Amino acid sequence: MRPVVFLDRDGTVNEEVGYLNHISRLKIIPGAAEGIKRLKAAGFAVVIVTNQTGPARGYFPESLVHEVNRELLKRLSVEGAEVDGVYVCLHLPDAGCDCRKPKPGMVLRAAEELDLDLSRSYVVGDRWVDIELAQRVGARGVLVLTGYGRGELEYVLPQKGLKPHIVAQDLREAADLILEDLGSLR
Repeated sequence: MRPVVFLDRDGTVNEEVGYLNHISRLKIIPGAAEGIKRLKAAGFAVVIVTNQTGPARGYFPESLVHEVNRELLKRLSVEGAEVDGVYVCLHLPDAGCDCRKPKPGMVLRAAEELDLDLSRSYVVGDRWVDIELAQRVGARGVLVLTGYGRGELEYVLPQKGLKPHIVAQDLREAADLILEDLGSLR
């Protein structure tokens, strides 16, 4: 079983733009590909887990979510960064599914399908749901200050009683801090 880093998509790997309703709005955050490459070189699986309600809200077709994910993986690959999988929840918050973060459905499915070791895992994201997801699956939560991260750290996390294991400026720094922290997981 491999250790794994689960990544949120919007605000963590690519720029947060609200609803990414057109492929032209997809922009990778500087340093994100480098961070993914460092994690992969250290032996981690890297898996994207993302909530995407735009189609359920009627803002754009589900096919756009998949197109954006394919394009994101292509652009990362061009920079030498490979991702092991992308898991998407397309449900509305009140749909009662088990996959919408912070519920663990996507992570548990990825762990089973990709033979991942959740006892040696991290969840990296810019929202409270990512930090709570980490707690729910026994992972270490990493908050990046890109996307919504700064506001979440200052206002939302204290209100919810959530504390990230690591706070990083961006995904590149998160990768470095995870690699420093790795020894404590053994």
